[in-house]
Amino acid sequence: MNLWFRLIWVLLTARSRGHLDIPRQTSVLQFRVWPHDLDISAHMNNGRYLTMMDLGRLDVMVRSGLWRQVLNYRWTPIASAITIRFQRELRPFQKFRLETRLLCWDTTLVVMEQTFVIDGGKRDGQAAARALFKGGLYDRKERKFVEIARLMALLGVSEVSPPSTPEVEAFLHADDQLKQAGRVAS
Repeated sequence: MNLWFRLIWVLLTARSRGHLDIPRQTSVLQFRVWPHDLDISAHMNNGRYLTMMDLGRLDVMVRSGLWRQVLNYRWTPIASAITIRFQRELRPFQKFRLETRLLCWDTTLVVMEQTFVIDGGKRDGQAAARALFKGGLYDRKERKFVEIARLMALLGVSEVSPPSTPEVEAFLHADDQLKQAGRVAS
């Protein structure tokens, strides 16, 4: 519930941040660590990172114009896999920015990178955490994921996916292994 104010802020200020040209541009949102973001170690709670990443992906959808299509067709954003690497803690009242960018995609899913960057102080510009996200938009009526080519066409983007990097390939492989292990255990 305590992210409602941040959610409203992201939505109300989206226009002032301008149109986002995906896949070329990166969403950048500026935040500060508030007391309700902290865990018992007095740094930002690890679960809060994942919740704030939702705001970065929402900013990408809103500012690229994709959100209009999501609402129009009643598609549902679905997270399929996320991996995060924590590098430095975010302390109380520390400023940071969340950078979200589209890395690559396949037929129905995208891979995005989301980085929490310290903003100010002696660690200015250093990454606090970095995550890879895999997900897509699900069409409940059709009971399948929406093809990325269709999404790109709706946005007027005619680019093909950049090649995946070795770290993206490792992430996708680990996700596939976990998915296969889940099928065996069921």
